[in-house]
Amino acid sequence: MNPTSPRPLLTLGINASFHDSAAALMRDGEVIAAAEEERFTRIKHGKRPVPFTAWELPYHAIDYCLKEAGATLADVSHVAYSFDPARFLGDRAPDGRFTLPLKPSDFDAGPWENPWDPLFAAYVLNAPRMLTDAVPHHLRKRFAGVKHASAPYRWHFVPHHLCHQASAFLAAPFDRCAVMTLDGRGEQASTCYGRYRDNRYEPLGEVHVPHSLGLLYERVTAYLGFLHSSDEYKVMALAALGTPRHADVLREHLAVGADGQYRNLPLDLVERFGPARVPGTKMTETCLDLAASLQDVLEESVLQLAVWLRERSGEDQLAMAGGVALNCVMNSRLRDAGIFRRVWVQPAAGDAGTALGAALWVDARERAGQPAEAGEDQPLELAERRWHMDHAYLGPAYDDGDIEALLQWAQLRYRKVEDVAKETATLLAQNKIIGWFQGRMEFGPRALGARSLLASPVDPHMQARLNELKDREDFRPVAPAVNREDMADWFEPADANEGESPFMLFVYRVKPGQSERIPSALHSDRTARVQTVDAATNPVFHDLLTAVGEKTGVPVLVNTSFNVRGEPIVGTPKAAIEAFFSTPLDALVIGSFILEK
Repeated sequence: MNPTSPRPLLTLGINASFHDSAAALMRDGEVIAAAEEERFTRIKHGKRPVPFTAWELPYHAIDYCLKEAGATLADVSHVAYSFDPARFLGDRAPDGRFTLPLKPSDFDAGPWENPWDPLFAAYVLNAPRMLTDAVPHHLRKRFAGVKHASAPYRWHFVPHHLCHQASAFLAAPFDRCAVMTLDGRGEQASTCYGRYRDNRYEPLGEVHVPHSLGLLYERVTAYLGFLHSSDEYKVMALAALGTPRHADVLREHLAVGADGQYRNLPLDLVERFGPARVPGTKMTETCLDLAASLQDVLEESVLQLAVWLRERSGEDQLAMAGGVALNCVMNSRLRDAGIFRRVWVQPAAGDAGTALGAALWVDARERAGQPAEAGEDQPLELAERRWHMDHAYLGPAYDDGDIEALLQWAQLRYRKVEDVAKETATLLAQNKIIGWFQGRMEFGPRALGARSLLASPVDPHMQARLNELKDREDFRPVAPAVNREDMADWFEPADANEGESPFMLFVYRVKPGQSERIPSALHSDRTARVQTVDAATNPVFHDLLTAVGEKTGVPVLVNTSFNVRGEPIVGTPKAAIEAFFSTPLDALVIGSFILEK
């Protein structure tokens, strides 16, 4: 770098307060990298969302982001943390002190929601110190030379739901739009509304906990025997197998009012439906119908909120984020309702995406010469955008040299191929299941053709084979990937989103006469959660789909995440090799190399 040139504006975003710990890094308005901590530590969601883990920062993800930029922590200009402890604390610690319990059962929570909230607040408040003082030994090189008292960067605590909002409207392909965040909880809010136009963001209101669509979904998830803040997507899948005969019960619990507000009223699930399901036991008809009822009421409620937001904002495009926005069935019903002309959803809509949103917000405010700390309920000036999110491939990549060195060190048999797409298409045409590890890793919970398990959808038994391979529930569907230019031949109709679904966040109905050709890619109602693949953003995966189409006449592949139950998606070549040899996968295609059993 020329010593007289201005120092680049490096903004590091961090999510760590609850779950899905992640980091993102921007340079002068451009996103350089983003990744979840779980992909490096192999701990699902990075950690559980309990007060005792709030201190754990995503050190491995931060280290990766800095490496991708060729930087160290000393080069960072701003650190944006996606939670504001001042909003969470309120006036509950006027003298800067609070009491921690030794035994919570003997402790009066007082003004706190639960006895452990003071511990959570203390950990979040001290995150700036943890960034410099608690780095794992093997990562210290990239963090070296920075002390908390003399850090060269400015630290920003950014409100959690503002980070969700920014991750949507500052990443969407819209110059102006309404914005809606649907989440479990932040400092106070659970749902947030806004409007983005003319490089300004205007808050339009929010709903506060305990009223929360996300927390309602979590409660039912736990009642059905799944892990809350983790397995909500399983309940969405389960809903397709039930009948919404309990919808009226849930409607009584969820009262949608005016001005985008709603309330969760008291509901005892055990009293109304009997004992909660024990994990691992048989799924009853009541469980299936409760899941269907929950999904139905969620969709109805979000449509009502969207109608209000459309009128209040005056915008005909919508950008969404928050964990609830990962519900692709809900997203599709909102898309098809025609309330908004176009709907875009942040692919890392859950809490991981707030790391990106925090960085986007601080970068946009700083480049505009404005303080990053937001005012209340007023339009806020932002710099002109230099980036939008047309793909999610923001994680690490590994070149052939690194991969082959590992294969040789492990004394594995492999073959190097010149045409990866052609060779892999041959294996897939033989009905083999492939572990696919190519290019930069995806940011967000969906495998989008970089860290995927791939198979032919032609075999009607392939869904069962994949679920057995991944050791997951037999009701879980898998999703089809298709090249963008082939989308209209297989799925209908070309929708308001112009036939694009690069992030696998919407469902589509299969075209007449085509469902029999791809039975394993479809849901029970003949819809599918489609991913469209663009040659510009993932050329290798695009070439593979083209080669499969030429070989089989069906240019569609089943695409599911490269992992097994309870583990995160593989992030490194070593993790991919371990998964290959510990499951009944037929082949691993990693870079230019193929391993077969």
